[in-house]
Amino acid sequence: MKTKAANKENIFDIIYEVVRCVPKGRVTTYGAVAAAIGARSGARMVGYAMNACFGVKPKVPAHRVVNRNGELTGRFHFATPGLMQELLEKEGIKVEDDTVCEFKKLFWDPVKELEL
Repeated sequence: MKTKAANKENIFDIIYEVVRCVPKGRVTTYGAVAAAIGARSGARMVGYAMNACFGVKPKVPAHRVVNRNGELTGRFHFATPGLMQELLEKEGIKVEDDTVCEFKKLFWDPVKELEL
C-alpha cells in the first residue's frame, strides 16, 4: 500500500486506504491513522476525513475510528448519534457510555499491522 502524500491526489484518499484496512471487530484511533500516513499531529485532519467519507466508494468503515481513549467522539457525524455504536456492536465490539470496552485489546495499530 502506498501511503505517501506525493503519490496521491488527495490526502483523504490516503486516510481512507488506511481505514479500509481496519479489520472487522477492531478499532483504531485518529492519531494512529495520522501516524500511519506520516502526519503524527494530523489526528484532526483524520477526523475531518471521517466526517467527509459518507458516500465515498468503496465504503470507508469510519465507525472503527475512535479517539485515543476509545471514545466514540465521531458519533454525532453519523446519520443518527447511535449508529456508530450499533455498527461496532454488529461487529462484536461492546460499547458502554460511548466508550469501547476492552479498547486496548481491540486497538489495531496501522503502523505495526501494515508495517509502515
